[in-house]
Amino acid sequence: MNAFAIDPPITYGRSRIVADRRIAVLTAKMRVLMVAGGFAVLALLALLRIVFFGMSGAGSGPMNLQQALLPPRGEIVDRNGMSLARNYPARALWFNPEALGEDGAPLVRSPQLVARELKAIFPDLDEAVVARRLASGKRGYLRRHVLPEEANRVFDIGELALELPEEADRYYPQGSMAAHVLGYVGADGKGKVGMEEVLQDRLSDPARRGAPVALSIDMRVQGALEDELSRGMRSVEAKGAAGIVLDVETGEVLALASLPEFDPNHLDQQGVDNMFNRVTNQVYELGSTFKPITVASAIDAGIVRDFGKRYDATPLRVGRFTIHDSHSMGNTLNIPETLIHSSNTVTARLADQIGSTRLRQTMIDLGMNERPYIELPAKGFPIWPGKDWPRLRTMTVGFGHGIAVTPLHLASAYAAMVNGGIWRPATLYKVAPGHAPRGRRVFKESTSSRMRQLLRMITSYGTGRSADAPGYRVGGKTGSAEKPGAHGYQKKLLISTFAAAFPMDHPRYVVISMLDEPKGTLASSYQRTAAWNAAPIVGRLVPRIGPLLGVRPDETRDVDISDLRPMVPEAGVAAE
Repeated sequence: MNAFAIDPPITYGRSRIVADRRIAVLTAKMRVLMVAGGFAVLALLALLRIVFFGMSGAGSGPMNLQQALLPPRGEIVDRNGMSLARNYPARALWFNPEALGEDGAPLVRSPQLVARELKAIFPDLDEAVVARRLASGKRGYLRRHVLPEEANRVFDIGELALELPEEADRYYPQGSMAAHVLGYVGADGKGKVGMEEVLQDRLSDPARRGAPVALSIDMRVQGALEDELSRGMRSVEAKGAAGIVLDVETGEVLALASLPEFDPNHLDQQGVDNMFNRVTNQVYELGSTFKPITVASAIDAGIVRDFGKRYDATPLRVGRFTIHDSHSMGNTLNIPETLIHSSNTVTARLADQIGSTRLRQTMIDLGMNERPYIELPAKGFPIWPGKDWPRLRTMTVGFGHGIAVTPLHLASAYAAMVNGGIWRPATLYKVAPGHAPRGRRVFKESTSSRMRQLLRMITSYGTGRSADAPGYRVGGKTGSAEKPGAHGYQKKLLISTFAAAFPMDHPRYVVISMLDEPKGTLASSYQRTAAWNAAPIVGRLVPRIGPLLGVRPDETRDVDISDLRPMVPEAGVAAE
């Protein structure tokens, strides 16, 4: 009886405990689910808000969420997507004299001692200037672009007044490469010079800065061009150099270099002095590189039909002036010989037959009377002879004197001369396939075909032989022009230029190399003309960039010059 009376309460108590435990576990689970559900709802609301902001760009503050998620300034890339300019988080060195309180001294130690310790971290700092700045108690930047390891060393100095605020910094991963194309961003956050200035609104627009801006530049080609120009400039001790690689069908600039260069990451006074762009902003008399343009104009006008016809090559007297060649090449020359030997006298006579009206119009059609067509803000205005050209001026323009243009003008003109006769504006934007500008016709297709033959002959037999890269079918023309001065032309100061295109059986690219005031050195056999300094630059450059651009050497192919070859006996290199 006792067992019967005791058993039920024990069983009931155990069941009650189990039931209570189950209820407690269930309650806990419900609470966890409710909390999780609450977080899920909050996350969903946040996500919906992000989507709303992202799609609408709405926001009540000075910077909306979409802006906050993007870098402060858009990225610039080359035609292959390689970064040329981008923003990254960085630190700056800021002097805050009130860090220890308004009534206290700004520094624990003397300004001279602190300046000495900063000089040990940043060797390029002017210690005396920094010491005076610290002593003056004037707040402001002591330095921008502080690297993480440099920041750690500044912290170790232990001065609270030396602050290292985080800020967005503009960085150029390629250093000084393509600096004249890119420009830089100033302390005010705005682009200066170059495409940074051109693209200021686009790069700073929150609605557009998410996608990088693709330029036409190919950094592989740019690097090769700068390297060869620098090598050529140093070898002849020139004061400067310029070069460009241009697509003859689209007008895209694959590379553009002006030397000496500057580094937009570390801009100093020397960098500011080197910021001048010799390719687009400086105008030069480019000498004999104009002779093929004059010959093309004469062919187009029907003045030159028989390429074997002999022209008077004796000195030409015009008023009180005499036009003569650098040395006698015989009393007569035909057209191929005129370009191979770079004859001033025959070219002047051709220009005289063309007449000022027609030759002037050819130059206008090639854009020689206007600033060069390109997006860069620094564009030089040509020294243009004016509306009415007297006879002598027409003759001198025919062989590249009396008119001064930029190397970019010349590149665009040569592109028109070899691409079938169409002039197109140069551009630094990548052109999508099938979207090249139509341009305008300057020369007949048949004239362009003839010019390809003649330019190829110059590198095969004439002044451009040192540019004849085997298998690449280079064609081009040298030009060595005396620089004008206060009292006439300065015979010892030259602008040496080689204007080329390749491959001449199907031209795809124009290459210009120019040296400012080259000297005669051992590297140039003590010669100063373009045949000995500017042309070899192209001869080395083309084999480097050809394969990168899809042009491989092929010595089984060439432009057909069989009908012109008999007119040109083997000859040595002539001076321009």
